[in-house]
Amino acid sequence: MLRLPIGYDIFQNIIEQQLDLIDKSLFIKDIIDDETQIVLITRPRRFGKTLNLSMLHHFLAAEAFMQPTKGLFKGLKITTVDDGKYLQHQGKYPVIFVTFKDVKDHNFENAYAGLEMLARDLYGEHTYLLNSDKLSTEDKELFTRFIRAEATKAEIVDSFKTLSKFLLAHFGVKPWLLIDEYDTPIQAAYLHGYYDEMIDFMRGLFGAALKTNPYVYKAVITGILRISKESLFSGLNNIKVYSTLQTRYSQYFGFTEPEVADILEQTGMAAKTEEVKDWYNGYKFGETIVYNPWSIVNYVHEDGRLQAYWVNTSGNDLIKNLIIKSNVDFKEQFELLLQNKPIETTLSEHVTFADLQVNEDAVWSLLVAAGYLKVTAERVFNRKNIYTLEVPNVEVNTLYVEMIEYWLSGGKSIRWYNRFLENLLQGNVAEFAESLKEVMLQIVSVHDVAKEPEAFYHGLMLGLTVSLDRNQYELKSNKESGKGRYDIVIIPHATSNNPAIILELKSVKSAANLEQESKQALEQIAERQYEAEIKQRGINKIVKIGLAFCGKEFQISNE
Repeated sequence: MLRLPIGYDIFQNIIEQQLDLIDKSLFIKDIIDDETQIVLITRPRRFGKTLNLSMLHHFLAAEAFMQPTKGLFKGLKITTVDDGKYLQHQGKYPVIFVTFKDVKDHNFENAYAGLEMLARDLYGEHTYLLNSDKLSTEDKELFTRFIRAEATKAEIVDSFKTLSKFLLAHFGVKPWLLIDEYDTPIQAAYLHGYYDEMIDFMRGLFGAALKTNPYVYKAVITGILRISKESLFSGLNNIKVYSTLQTRYSQYFGFTEPEVADILEQTGMAAKTEEVKDWYNGYKFGETIVYNPWSIVNYVHEDGRLQAYWVNTSGNDLIKNLIIKSNVDFKEQFELLLQNKPIETTLSEHVTFADLQVNEDAVWSLLVAAGYLKVTAERVFNRKNIYTLEVPNVEVNTLYVEMIEYWLSGGKSIRWYNRFLENLLQGNVAEFAESLKEVMLQIVSVHDVAKEPEAFYHGLMLGLTVSLDRNQYELKSNKESGKGRYDIVIIPHATSNNPAIILELKSVKSAANLEQESKQALEQIAERQYEAEIKQRGINKIVKIGLAFCGKEFQISNE
């Protein structure tokens, strides 16, 4: 039986407990061979970033967390490649290893307190420096302020640079700087409204550590996003970014197809390869096909139970907010993705969080970087790279459906939402209207409506249909039929006894005009013969609905 580690972030713990490790140790070779001084690798959460940095830490340092590292790599690939030449680096460097994964809070004051504690703990790992004859009395006084959490803000900003200076003085060797989850504090700040304060602080911290620091030999940084150089890494010319679109390092984060095949073979689950592929495969980093490692390990631990393991861990708030608050054009594109249809768009690897509110490319880029979409093709048009995007797998698709269902149910049970949708599909207009009143009162913001009324309502109604069974229904929006373009049409497949639904939407400025506009919407369906396409398919059972909206109010006319 394989004993795969689950939830382990410290390399030494896995080795000491004799757990089965998927050998990614050649990552160390490629990092050492990389001639770039600052390497930034972006990958989705829970794809092995922290464990790989921990492995690198244990290889480079003679001690990690006050424990010797010698012998930890026995039997791993790094010890035999090129006749073991890379072993000359084992245990030869001082290392600063820091992770920002827990620095997230609802306000800057609490987040900054977390940064102070992070600096305190980091210096606490190197208290032997207080006995060094290479540090001056003033150096040791400053060191002591960090340990006591008494350092000033300016000293915290310089904390990585200061520690690297102390380590170089003591060992006579420049240290490596390993920074894990560098963007977690920035994402949290964006979500909770203190982005400007946090980005200012982090810019100073990284500027001191990376831009003006002559004491560091090499830095390796991991995160989910490539934060714009202008907003965080300004002036850094010695940095190289390896995103999911690049080939280098692509095989080290996530499980490759041969690795998963070997895992399934050893656990007696080889016959389940196809269902595992449907649920957890679909990622492509550079030219490497990759499985979600968190989901694969949990799948094995649960004896082959198919479940949304990765998407049910924390970290979906930003994605949820972006999708729900997106404009109608974005929602229409997203609807295609949920129907397993690809879309094409440009991407930007230089994301600023401010762009997420105004730039669709930035949102698509974030969804790709965070593992919620995959790139399946690339072409050049008009000197721009155009990428084909798709939903990676069944697991991610379940997340999209669940988050939109929950939003539309206003916090009620999903069962309530399913009844609401079923009333629409069966043409029970009165019951559908009653449920729609609750949706409008509980989840619709008048402020959002005011920006683009018709676009907002169109996007809302598209969202309401996100859980349609694509084997039973076809959803179409803004397509030509008869003498015009309808808003939304739901067409049942031949096996369904439900009617086809035609929805025509109107937005009015005065609630007094709601009834008149809803009737006009209904008349428009007949006048422009929107049912033509449906009748051509031999479907004669059709429910026509005219919907007029004003703020949170609406009126329905139907036949």
